[in-house]
Amino acid sequence: MHRVPLSLLALASVLTVAGCSSETESSSATNTVTTPTDAPAGAGADHGAGHTYACPMHPEVTSTKAGETCPKCGMKLEHNDQAAGNGKAYAMKFEPQPMQLTAGQPSQLVFTPQEVGNEAAPVPLALVHEKKIHLIIVSKDLGQFYHEHPDYTAQGNYKVTYTFPKGGDYVLFQDYTPTGAGHQLGRQPITVQGPKYAPVTFKNDDMQWEQDGYQATLSFDKPLTTGQLLGMSITIQKDGQPVTDLDNYLGALGHVVVISQDTERYLHVHPNDQADKGPRIGFNTNFEAPGLYRVFLQFNHGGKIHTGDFTINVKGTAAS
Repeated sequence: MHRVPLSLLALASVLTVAGCSSETESSSATNTVTTPTDAPAGAGADHGAGHTYACPMHPEVTSTKAGETCPKCGMKLEHNDQAAGNGKAYAMKFEPQPMQLTAGQPSQLVFTPQEVGNEAAPVPLALVHEKKIHLIIVSKDLGQFYHEHPDYTAQGNYKVTYTFPKGGDYVLFQDYTPTGAGHQLGRQPITVQGPKYAPVTFKNDDMQWEQDGYQATLSFDKPLTTGQLLGMSITIQKDGQPVTDLDNYLGALGHVVVISQDTERYLHVHPNDQADKGPRIGFNTNFEAPGLYRVFLQFNHGGKIHTGDFTINVKGTAAS
C-alpha cells in the first residue's frame, strides 16, 4: 500500500457502497468503460498483406508496422490480429465485505469481471505489467493514492484485504484486460464511514516532489495543451545526486497514473523503452480535455516502492 502524505500534498456523483453490490448498478456507466465493438474497417484486408499491431492499453491505437509505440501511453504495440477487441462489452461487479466500509476496520474488496449480457460466463484476464487487475484507490480530493493488486480466487473473482485509513469519499479504479479483448476500466465512487480525512484543494502547477531524501522533477517537451502528443519526463535524485540504478516495478522503470480533478478521466501511462536505469524516465501521453490533473508516480529504488505526486493544469487548444 502506497500513500501520499497529505502534508506534502498541501504544497502542491456519489454511489453508495450498498448500491455497488448489485449487478444492475455494477454494469452502469459509472462502473464500466467498454472497448470498441468492431474491428476497424479493412482490418482483415490489412492482415492479408501483413500483421496488425495494437496497444495493450489503448486497443484503438493500431498499426501495420512492427516496433511502433502508442502515442497515448508509450507502450510498444503488440501483434494482435483482432486489434480493436472481440466485440464484447464488459463491466466490473464490486462487492465489499462488509457492505458498509468503515475506516480503521479491515475489509475485503471483491471484484468480478463480467461480460455484459452474459454475466454468468467466466471472464479470464490477461497479465498486463505482471498483474491481472491494477486497483487504484484515491480519495475524492485526490490527496491520497494507493495501488493494490487483488488476487484471483476459486470463486472466479478477485479479492484484496484493505483498511481505509480515514472515512470520507473515495473512488476505486480497476485496470484490467479480458483475454482476447481490449483494455477496460472499472470505476466506483464509494463512501467510507468513520472520522473523515481533511480534504486538500489543489490549484497551482506543482512539478516538484520531495520525500525521504528523494526528489523528482516533472517536465514536458511542449506547452500543456490538449490534442497533441506530449513527451513527459520525470527525473529522480537522491540526496541531490542523480539516481542511475532504478529497479523495475511491475516490469517497468516507473508507472504513472493521471487523474482529472473531477475523477472522471483516468490515464495509465507507461515509460518508453530505454537502455539506462535513470535518472530520467521518459513517457508519452496526451490529454483530450483541459483542466487540472493530479499525476502519481511510482518507482522502485533501494528495495522500496516510492510514490510521488504532482499537479498540472492542461489548457485547451484554440480550436477546442
